Amino acid sequence: MSRDSLLTYLNDHLAGSIAAVELVELLLGTSPDSQSELYHRIRQEIEEDQRVLQRIIERLGGKESRVRKAAAWLTQKLGRAKFQVDDPGDGELRTFEALEALCLGIQGKLALWRSLEAVGVLPEMEPLDLAGLQRRALDQFERVDRLRLEAAQTAFA
Repeated sequence: MSRDSLLTYLNDHLAGSIAAVELVELLLGTSPDSQSELYHRIRQEIEEDQRVLQRIIERLGGKESRVRKAAAWLTQKLGRAKFQVDDPGDGELRTFEALEALCLGIQGKLALWRSLEAVGVLPEMEPLDLAGLQRRALDQFERVDRLRLEAAQTAFA
């Protein structure tokens, strides 16, 4: 396995997690208080996954790509502007689109953990609970997807 390719892949996912945290922040600012605890938990879990990625990158002798992280941050800011243009009104479509983007990101994270499992764990990654990380991603997806489906009913009713 090419370490350079793996480091690029891991940095891409780390950058994606930056965008995911920004999405959760958007949702925290626009959602009812009843959902606040869920969003705080999701953000905490994403940040825990970021730390896992950072440790793997470090153990492989790589560095975090500041360019990728900055690009992810900027992309999310542009995405936020897109949400505003799409839904200048009550925010129902904005919430739905943000939740859908977050669901897609979580599915990407699940694909990351599955890919690492498929190629075999490198010694530098020990101890890495890929099965646990996959379960957490699936659980995150289920929680966020429930909100997404509720938001779809509101946005498209």
